[in-house]
Amino acid sequence: MKQTFLLSALLLVVPLTYATTVSNYYITALEKTKAITTAEMSSDISALTKKIDWVSVNDIAKSLPKTKIVVGFDIDDTMLFSSALFYHGKQKYSPGSLAYLNNQKFWNEASTGDDIYSLPKLSAVKLATMHLKHGDTIYFITARRAPIKGKETLTKTIRNLFPKKYRYQLKKVIFTGSPDKTNQIKANKVKIYYGDADTDIISSMKAGARAIRFLRSAQSINKPLPHAGRYGEAVLINSDY
Repeated sequence: MKQTFLLSALLLVVPLTYATTVSNYYITALEKTKAITTAEMSSDISALTKKIDWVSVNDIAKSLPKTKIVVGFDIDDTMLFSSALFYHGKQKYSPGSLAYLNNQKFWNEASTGDDIYSLPKLSAVKLATMHLKHGDTIYFITARRAPIKGKETLTKTIRNLFPKKYRYQLKKVIFTGSPDKTNQIKANKVKIYYGDADTDIISSMKAGARAIRFLRSAQSINKPLPHAGRYGEAVLINSDY
C-alpha cells in the first residue's frame, strides 16, 4: 500500500512540471515530495523492474516499417552524457545551488561550445546509426533554453558523431526551453521518441508517438534516477552508457 501511494503521488506531481521553467526539469518531482528511504526506493525499483518491457536495438529495428519514418531523441542523459557540462556551469555560476539553471549566460555557453565537456552515449549512437541506415530522419529535441548569444554548436557536435553521408538526415536541434515537448514531437510527425526523463515519456504519449526510455547513468548529476518503465513504456537495454 505504501509503495502504491508513493507511485500515485509521483504520477500526480510530474504533469505539474509542464508549466515550469527548464530548471524544474532538473529539480525533479521526487525532490518536492516526501523523502523516502533507500530501502523503500530499492523495493519500488525491484517491483518495477520485473514488469519492464526491455528492448534491444535489434528488437526496435525489427519493429520498424519498411518505409522511412521520423524519430526523435532527447539530448542530455540520452544522446549525450552531459553531467560534466552542468557541473561546470554550476561551479561557475552558482556553487551549492541550482540557480545557474535560471541564468541565461549558462545556457548561452552550454550550446555554443561548452558541450566539449559532454560524452556521446554509445547506446544512443548505435541506435541512431540503425535509424540512419534505415533511412529515417532524426530530430533532437531538448528542454535546454536556446542560446541568445553566440553561434549554436550543439547541432554540429551531434552531427559530427556520424558519417557525413547521414548529415542531411540529422535535423537541427530544437530547443523547447521546457520539459514539455508534446508540440514539437507532434509538429514534426515523430513516430518514436527516445528520452530518459518522465517528461520525455509523457510528452511522447501525449503526442501519439511511441515512447522508448533510455536509462540515465548512475553517474549523472541529475538525481534521483527516474523509474524506468513506470508508464508501461519499453526501455532500451544497456542504455545507461
